[in-house]
Amino acid sequence: MSIRFVTGTSTGVGKTVVTAALASVLARSGRVAVCKPAQTGLSPEEPGDLADVFRLAGAVTTVELARYPEPLAPDTAARRAGMPLLRCADVVDAVRELAAVHDHVLVEGAGGVLVRLGEGGFTLADVAAGVIETGLATDTAAVVVVDPALGALNHADLTVRALHEADVPCAGLVIGSWPDAPDLPMRCNLRDLPAQTGVPVLGRLRAGAGAMGRAEFAAEALRSGLVRSGLVRSGLR
Repeated sequence: MSIRFVTGTSTGVGKTVVTAALASVLARSGRVAVCKPAQTGLSPEEPGDLADVFRLAGAVTTVELARYPEPLAPDTAARRAGMPLLRCADVVDAVRELAAVHDHVLVEGAGGVLVRLGEGGFTLADVAAGVIETGLATDTAAVVVVDPALGALNHADLTVRALHEADVPCAGLVIGSWPDAPDLPMRCNLRDLPAQTGVPVLGRLRAGAGAMGRAEFAAEALRSGLVRSGLVRSGLR
């Protein structure tokens, strides 16, 4: 059983598309659950990130723990809305419950790894560390989604360092949106990101993948490199 914490170097870098790609591939070998601890910037009836995951990946279990109306960091959005803040222990418990009945669990954060999700200012790194402390799964790691453009090296290195400081293993980086005609900084970053961060680039998803139909997206997920990298230990090659 595997648990992957999907974070990013910032918001808008492709975390949800990468989460969907992982879910699509992992669903070929077992039961997959995707947890989104906090969704912000949407009303209760609007489809959120998990709706996109389900649209792209198909029959996976999806669980959202809290939703706040303003597009802000979850703790700020909760306070402004006068709504209860998430508790780290509740998120850890939710992941444990999903892991008990699924082969693979994906947890998608909000924004970057140090964005405060709720009570006490806990972050996705704290959730991951809490899950690791339970000894629930031996195959537990974070995945960092990066934008390949200029600035990626600093953002990625800071994120990986934050994970290491929290004693959370980082499996590597995934480029959330790789254009058909990458510019010079992007091409250089593809080589320099591993050297800067000390972790590999595990795969890259083509720009526009999030707008694909399910069958086309499934093929793109398999082409992305996530299986070949060993990130997805699903028996697929």
